[in-house]
Amino acid sequence: MSVENTHDGPQKIREYLSDAQSVFFIGVGGVMMSSLALLTARAGFAVGGSDRTRTDVTESLRAEGIDIFYEHSADNLDADCGLVVYTVAISPDNPEYVAAHERGIPCVSRSDFLGFLMTRYRRRVGVAGMHGKSTCTSMCSQIFMDADADPTVLSGAVYAPMGGAYRIGSEEHFIFEACEYMDSFLDFHPTIAILLGAELEHVDYFKDMEQIRTSFAKFAALTGPRGVTVVNLDDPEIMESARRALKAKGTGHLVTFSIDNPKADFHAKNVTVENGYPAFSIVAYGKVWGRVQLSVPGRFQIYNCLAAAAAADACGIDRASVIEGLENFAGADRRMQPKGKINGVTVYDDYGHHPTEVKATLEGAKLLCTPHEDGTPGRLICTFQPHTYSRTAQLYDQFLTAFDSVDKLLLLDIYAARETDTCGVSSRLLAASVGDKAEYCPTPTAAAEIIIKEVQTGDVVVIMGAGDVIRVTKLLFP
Repeated sequence: MSVENTHDGPQKIREYLSDAQSVFFIGVGGVMMSSLALLTARAGFAVGGSDRTRTDVTESLRAEGIDIFYEHSADNLDADCGLVVYTVAISPDNPEYVAAHERGIPCVSRSDFLGFLMTRYRRRVGVAGMHGKSTCTSMCSQIFMDADADPTVLSGAVYAPMGGAYRIGSEEHFIFEACEYMDSFLDFHPTIAILLGAELEHVDYFKDMEQIRTSFAKFAALTGPRGVTVVNLDDPEIMESARRALKAKGTGHLVTFSIDNPKADFHAKNVTVENGYPAFSIVAYGKVWGRVQLSVPGRFQIYNCLAAAAAADACGIDRASVIEGLENFAGADRRMQPKGKINGVTVYDDYGHHPTEVKATLEGAKLLCTPHEDGTPGRLICTFQPHTYSRTAQLYDQFLTAFDSVDKLLLLDIYAARETDTCGVSSRLLAASVGDKAEYCPTPTAAAEIIIKEVQTGDVVVIMGAGDVIRVTKLLFP
């Protein structure tokens, strides 16, 4: 059971901080939470935090002077603590959360706190959608950096050119990832909202598509009548949400993007695939801006590019910087990220966990395969860890076709995250349903041994999932 978001808003949080000497973050090791903790520390507050696992992220926080605790305890809250920030993934009986309430210390959710932080920036670009948020946020960041626009960025994934998942820049542009889980993004204050796509996801919160349409319409409306909403013309659910926002007069100018539809304000032209990577020309308002050659695989990446280009244009970024930024984009952490080679075969690490993004990513990965030395086709080998029982059960039939591009599928046990097994699904069952090309692996070691034994030059290996599937990669590259 998760804890709900607060909706105190910027003014109330500002009042909390006026009396606070220190701020404590529960779940500080997360990518977004760690970024918030650092921003808070650099604003002059004493900062502490807790997480269950010691990681490179938590160690980097320690290096910044932030106190980190690796167990949850009421004793972690010091006497001067004036505010507690938490992720909604924590349990209501978390000792620090309970102690804060008992001591009368205000508690605000991560999204509520982020909403407060962003209000100091003039232009605020929020990237929302069930898939592609981190990649599109990183693309926007690269464009703005190449344009010397000095953006402040808060992403859900590490992006190497920024040196992490965040960047502290000027107060002109704030680019942020807007997560829809538990309606977190409704606490934000975008002036430009990007809506990449919507479908059934986070089934432990969203019960049906109508709830999702309503949530995305509310997010689009947050820009206000002077704002800009950038929407995917090829996604009927997103377009319905945008229409609702316009009807409610909650958003101002609507900018559309599409890969194939020339009626869109931004669309792609002359799409090709060169050495496994997409290339295309950007057409904006009927004029060709230039041609982009990407260095990340997957046709779906074109959507992210067009959305980022439209948002940059709305902020006054010139077209040359847009083209340059997209061509310089090197991929976000754990988004088809090359990790090294085994027997001459590149191993990629990817965060994909919803069947739609899994399918699209693997289709792109398949194009990277080359023939074996004997002329037989190169194989795509994927190790996948399903994420949560509810998602696996609810989207089971979609998972059966998500791996159509894969030649060899290795399935690890489902990563439970915040859930217990009440759905009657398992990776062993999923492997049997997928068929002969799928194999259940009871441990990461078993998966790593199969990869080492079977790969040959021309193959491509993808280690995929949102849980701790990265353990397989660490076994391959100790």
